[in-house]
Amino acid sequence: MERPDRMAVFTIADLHLPLGIDKPMNIFGSRWDNYVERIESNWTATVRNEDTVVLPGDFSWATYLEQAMRDFEYLERLPGKKILLKGNHDYWWTTMAKLTDFTEKNGFKSISFLHNGSYTADGISVCGTRGWLYPSWTAFSEADEKYFSREVGRLELSLKAAETENRVVFTHYPPMSRQGEGNAFTETMKKYGVKKCYYGHLHGASHANRIPEMVDGIEYHLVSSDYLRFALRLVR
Repeated sequence: MERPDRMAVFTIADLHLPLGIDKPMNIFGSRWDNYVERIESNWTATVRNEDTVVLPGDFSWATYLEQAMRDFEYLERLPGKKILLKGNHDYWWTTMAKLTDFTEKNGFKSISFLHNGSYTADGISVCGTRGWLYPSWTAFSEADEKYFSREVGRLELSLKAAETENRVVFTHYPPMSRQGEGNAFTETMKKYGVKKCYYGHLHGASHANRIPEMVDGIEYHLVSSDYLRFALRLVR
């Protein structure tokens, strides 16, 4: 992928790094062979130190923050500023105070976390949250409704914190099904004038469940690493 001759913003979700524990993704198929090396090769060929990369969830397979040390060291070595969101497998994710303390103590100066806030990068406001199962999911329950409503609230907090009108949303879960039906999450994006949303979570055969690329004036882009063939997607 060619990059612009200026600062740029890229994204890629679902790195599923296994460096701290023995859980390589190729147990799910040969498409994941050497994926850690492929990500690094594509990243270093594309990203400059002044660029920003947003990672919408499932960064590491670690269960505890200390187990993720090697994964964070790997990420820190790569060029650019990195903004991480929580995914459904990021069990290492803890409080913002503990995450900030962990990065500061270990010298991870290029890594930040997106939670109930927003970052400005190259003229856009990076907004978002993990998300949850969408209400049209066949097994959607009362418990899911609580989690979903909480994530809608977190999305609104993030969008309110934006410093520019050019808000771009990143979320781990797809905000709706491939049928493109709306819900409170997508209506909140429309309320704040969002034009682009990037999401992950879908792998392998589930790529067929991706959202149409344009729904109600918003572009939706699947950026899970295996869907991108482990290359980063340019946002701006």
